[in-house]
Amino acid sequence: MAVQRRGNVKSADTSTIEKKIKRGMAQRQASPYRGYSALLLALLCTCALLTWLWSVWTNDIMDTMVSRGEVLTQPRVFMVQCSEDYQKYKHFPGCTPTKCGRAVSDSVATTDEAQILKRIAERGLALGGSDGGASILDLHSGALSMGKKFVNIYSYFSDQIRDIFTEEDFELYRVMRGRIQKVIAETFGLDSSKLFLTKPTFFSRINSTSAKTTHDEYWHPHTDKVTYGSFDYTSLLYLTDYGVDFGGGRFIFMDPNSNRTVEPRAGRVSFFSSGSENLHRVEKVAWGMRYAITVSFTCDPDYAIADPSLP
Repeated sequence: MAVQRRGNVKSADTSTIEKKIKRGMAQRQASPYRGYSALLLALLCTCALLTWLWSVWTNDIMDTMVSRGEVLTQPRVFMVQCSEDYQKYKHFPGCTPTKCGRAVSDSVATTDEAQILKRIAERGLALGGSDGGASILDLHSGALSMGKKFVNIYSYFSDQIRDIFTEEDFELYRVMRGRIQKVIAETFGLDSSKLFLTKPTFFSRINSTSAKTTHDEYWHPHTDKVTYGSFDYTSLLYLTDYGVDFGGGRFIFMDPNSNRTVEPRAGRVSFFSSGSENLHRVEKVAWGMRYAITVSFTCDPDYAIADPSLP
């Protein structure tokens, strides 16, 4: 009987050992898969974290201030606190920004007027154009992008200039400047007579061609008052439609917690106080041609420029 009991114990011990061996083998076989799963989970978590951090760092949360499909019957105004930039310059009562913000109006220019202005830009830029994606035409100074440099369109093409532009072209340009000046003064409560056109004021054409010089790198965030000390108010008159004539190219105000975008529409005017409260950039153009006019204003008469005239 004792021998039989010892035999049973041995059999039970053997069975237990075999089970442990099988369990160990199963665990060893499963452990690589558990390791891969853990690694995959860690990678997914890391990617999610990096995506969130990137959205924070690049301020990639987009709010559309005005879409292309909207037609505004009244200016859409978004007020912000003024930066300290203006304190570094001479103060001009009735003009220097004390109420700051950005606004969009669809009532300054008609679609037909925008088309005429676009044709003015096309005729001028057809004589030159940047090798990169951004070209400018400045009717005030005569600056015209050509290859990797600029030329003076009035001297470089002096014998052709009256075949390219007409007095009516320049008159429409002056009328648009006056209307933009008026809506800026009304929106920000300014004395319009104390607001002066300043430089640079120019036509721009942007396409998807890669940059060849720093002048083509239009997409960097910047503040106009910092870049051009004379600027107090900046405006853009769009001559083409986002999503129809070009892709990308939205105007982006970069606020602390989100970005606010303006989708260009032919005849639409976007305008804003020029300080750091309106840090902004232009989205890279993905396809097509984006045409606009940048019209800049100062409160300092020492930096005023006259309306352009046909030589």
